[in-house]
Order: sequence, then C-alpha cells, then structure tokens
Amino acid sequence: MTDPTPLTLGAHHIGLTVPDLGPTKSFLMDALGFQQVGEVPDYPAVFVSDGTVMLTLWQAENPETATPFDRRKNIGLHHLALKVADFDALDSVFDRVSTWPGVDIECAPCPPRPESPARHFLCIIPGGLRFEFFAAPQ
Repeated sequence: MTDPTPLTLGAHHIGLTVPDLGPTKSFLMDALGFQQVGEVPDYPAVFVSDGTVMLTLWQAENPETATPFDRRKNIGLHHLALKVADFDALDSVFDRVSTWPGVDIECAPCPPRPESPARHFLCIIPGGLRFEFFAAPQ
C-alpha cells in the first residue's frame, strides 16, 4: 500500500511570464501590498511576495510576438487563486482592484458555485494574468 502522506509542503513560488514587468509588478506591490524580495535584471525577472507565497515574474523575450494564454485552448496555468481573510477583505480587494488601470473584472464577488457558502471574484490583471480572490465563510 502507498503511504498517503503528501510529499510536498505547498507552493514555494509560482513563476509567471508577463509582457512587461512594470505594470504587473506595480499592480502586485501597489494594489495588493506585495513586497519585492529579489530580482535578476539580466533575465529580466522580479520576485514579489505577500509573506505567504512568492511570485516570480519573468519578462517575455519578445512581448509583441508572445501568444496570450487562452484558458480554454492552452495547457498551463488557468488562473492563480489568492486567499483573503474574510468577506470584508474580499470586498476591499475588489474595490481597489476593480478600479486599477489595466484590470478587467470577469465577475464581481459572488459564490463560486450556487450552493457554496464561500465568495470569490475573478479578473485579468496587468500583464494578462487571470487571478481569483477567494474568501471562505468565517
């Protein structure tokens, strides 16, 4: 019988390629409060963290010819879901994010499924990445 104990401990970091580091880094730091924890200027790459998860932002080599992700056609990261403390925090994040330049809101805070007591919202952030913000009931 296989040992059911997980061999991993959660995400250390998540690497995301963006067309331009500036707008994505600015959104994560200025809108969401992430801190820059490193960089590799020659790649170029920037590392930001909220204290729980680290995101590695990689600059696409040629943004003009890079293919944007299509969640229904491509293999890869469908979206990144970030937890928030509670429903009030979710509403605060939505208020800030929904008016941020370059953000496209897919859905306002609502249950992820009709029967779910949780709430979430989805958006495309600067750089074309699809983010979900999620709050469980208290």
